[in-house]
Amino acid sequence: MRDHHHDHWGDNNFWNNHPGLHWRYHTGFHPWAWAAWGSLAGWVGSGWTDPVYYNYGDNVYYDDGQVYYGEEPIATTEEYAQQAQQLVDSAPEVNQDSAEWLPLGVFALTQDGQASGPEPTMFLQLAINKQGVISGTFQNTATDKVFSVEGMVDKKTQRTAWGPVGKKWPIMETGIHNLTENTAPALLHFENGDTQQWLLVRLDDPASAAGGGKPAPK
Repeated sequence: MRDHHHDHWGDNNFWNNHPGLHWRYHTGFHPWAWAAWGSLAGWVGSGWTDPVYYNYGDNVYYDDGQVYYGEEPIATTEEYAQQAQQLVDSAPEVNQDSAEWLPLGVFALTQDGQASGPEPTMFLQLAINKQGVISGTFQNTATDKVFSVEGMVDKKTQRTAWGPVGKKWPIMETGIHNLTENTAPALLHFENGDTQQWLLVRLDDPASAAGGGKPAPK
C-alpha cells in the first residue's frame, strides 16, 4: 500500500516540524523498520516463547454483553474497554534521555470490514521500549491533525493498548504479536462505550529503493 501524501511523514523533517510531540527518539531511529516476533520477545525480555493471538471476531468476540476469548467469557464489554484504558494508564514514566526504542513500524488505519474505499488518511507510527511501554505518533493527513500516543503491553496476556498522550479516550488495542505482522486487527474503544473493529496495515518505507520495509535488528 502506498499513499504519496505521507511519503515524507516520519523523516527527520517531520519531527522538526512538530516540536510539540511528546516522544524523542535516538539518532538513527528508523520509524519504518519493524520487529519480527523473536526480536521483539528478546527485546522486552518477558520470557515469551509463543505468541498469544488476538483475532477479533474469531477467537476474541463479543456476544450478549460479554467478551469471549475462545469459549471462555473473560469480561463484560464495559469491563474489557476499562481494562484497556487501565493498561494505558499503567505505563511508567519514561526517561526520555536514556530510553531505547525498538520500532514496530508505520501503519495505515482503516475500519475493518470495508471491502473498498478511499485511500487511507490516518497513519500510526509505533515503537516499544524494554519495559513494554508503547510510544508513537498518529497523523490524519486529511485534517493535518498530529498527536503523540502512549500505552503499554501486559506481559502476561500480551494484550497491548495505547491512546493519545494526556487523554483518557479513545483507546486502541491489539495483541503485541499482531504488530509483527503485515496486517493487525485492532479494537478502538470510545468513552461512550462504543467499540469498533479496525485494521492496521503495515506500510513500506517510501525511501526504500526496493519498495519494502525490513525488520528492525535485534
